[in-house]
Amino acid sequence: MSEVLKVFSYGFGTLAGLIVAGIIVFWFIQDITQKKHSILRNYPVIGRLRFFLEKQGEYLRQYFFSSDRDEMPFNRATRSWVYRNAKNEGGIVGFGSTNDVREPGSIIFVNVAFPVLERDRLPTPLQVIGEGYCEHPFYARSIVNISGMSYGAISAPAVRALSLGAAEAGCWLNTGEGGLSPYHLEGGCDLVMQIGTAKYGIRDNDGNFSPERAKELAKVVKAFEIKLSQGAKPGKGGLLLGTKVTEEIAAIRGIPAYHDSISPNRHYDIGNVNELLDKIAYIRDLTGRPVGVKAAIGGWSFINDLCEAVSRRGLEYAPDFLTIDGGEGGSGAAPQTLVDHMSLPIAEALPRVVDALLESGLKDRIRVVAAGKLVTSARAAWALCAGADFVNTARGFMFSLGCIQAMRCHTNTCPTGITTHSRRLQRGLVVMEKYQRVANYAKNMNRDIDMIAYSCGLRHARQLKREHVRIVETAGKSVALNILYPYPETRSL
Repeated sequence: MSEVLKVFSYGFGTLAGLIVAGIIVFWFIQDITQKKHSILRNYPVIGRLRFFLEKQGEYLRQYFFSSDRDEMPFNRATRSWVYRNAKNEGGIVGFGSTNDVREPGSIIFVNVAFPVLERDRLPTPLQVIGEGYCEHPFYARSIVNISGMSYGAISAPAVRALSLGAAEAGCWLNTGEGGLSPYHLEGGCDLVMQIGTAKYGIRDNDGNFSPERAKELAKVVKAFEIKLSQGAKPGKGGLLLGTKVTEEIAAIRGIPAYHDSISPNRHYDIGNVNELLDKIAYIRDLTGRPVGVKAAIGGWSFINDLCEAVSRRGLEYAPDFLTIDGGEGGSGAAPQTLVDHMSLPIAEALPRVVDALLESGLKDRIRVVAAGKLVTSARAAWALCAGADFVNTARGFMFSLGCIQAMRCHTNTCPTGITTHSRRLQRGLVVMEKYQRVANYAKNMNRDIDMIAYSCGLRHARQLKREHVRIVETAGKSVALNILYPYPETRSL
């Protein structure tokens, strides 16, 4: 018997060796004859190590070589802060800060000598969107909310966890431009239906806006958001590669399965500010729900023209809210040229938009939502100081779901199951575990924003103003935000 096993083991070893040798010979011939890669032609087989190490390098740098504050788009210190808050482990650290407050652009809040005692603190009041201008105004409870992430760009388990978590935390969930899926409804949270340029989920068979579908959606969503542009890709429509367009996603969007889903770069029926205001008023009257606009800001003409047109035509034509997305915003897929170089960052865009609203007397009429890498309580509190009423984040909530910043969102190979439709990879995202982390992150963000407000001598977070934060200009010198962006004279309507 032992002799038989020896023969078998020798035979198996020989076979395995022949297979390995065959693979090497195959690679050698393939590499030396191909014409695309010079390295492989000159160094067949061995040259493959370069591509392997180049690919693995980004992960090795992330864990072994980069310092806590070095990485982009989010460094390890920021991600760790989100992870701890999502797990309800608290944002407590020891010894000292690794944040370099000498770095230009750093945020420093203006603490007072006598902060607000716990007994004198007030709960942060809710904000009403669309009050007096639509049949069903939206009573928004949370400062921090979930920004648009389409079902398709993210997986079904991810949407389910976000919906359940948003319901528990009391924040809203934006559907993204991919339309309303059954998974958005699962948690019973407040939903904002985004109307993208392709009008997915709210269009007829010809791809045009469907009034019947809009009225049907109005029964389950709290507001509609007309998306003009996105910070990560202004001037470019949404992109979902065909590998991620499953039969179910195709049915929700009203497009062919397994074909690239490419939205137009603008709405065909909205070509100027007046047409935009007409569309806002039409959808609001049709649905009875508040209607807002999402836009990345490239200059001041759009917001100035919008304010001028509303002042001329009347407050009933105004958007009920404006979502301002900074150029540093994220996306599941976008051209790198636009991601890197198009649209103003939120730090510049937000104060300018708020100034335009103040100058025209529209700030009380139009709520402002800020977005663009505002994943920490400090960045969110800065946005409130600058004049925002709410803060939206997508990637912050992705981190709460377990995102490790693998940056494979567009490839359908996300290792954490968040942006993939592979059932094997989705198995890693346990909805009943992750939804609680979504809720924890939202609650702890709101709590820490309040903590900043109390330290500034305020009774709740909505009292934060520009004079409560300073921005570092150079090492050793900061300037108050109200000096950097002085309040304009306000005109009453």
